[in-house]
Amino acid sequence: MTGPTDWRKSSYSEGGDGNTCVEIAPLPTRVAIRDSKAPSRGTVTVPVEAFAALVQNLKTASC
Repeated sequence: MTGPTDWRKSSYSEGGDGNTCVEIAPLPTRVAIRDSKAPSRGTVTVPVEAFAALVQNLKTASC
């Protein structure tokens, strides 16, 4: 099995080289998540629905 290749960093990355955040990549039915500072250390995948709920909760909590 090959891993995702379409990684995106958060638009909220800190200044400098912008590597202090997580990256996400879409998969057919899941979302892959990894640490941008150490991408080779591993990837976590979650169902798309769970990731969408997480993002919605974070948006609500930050208001």
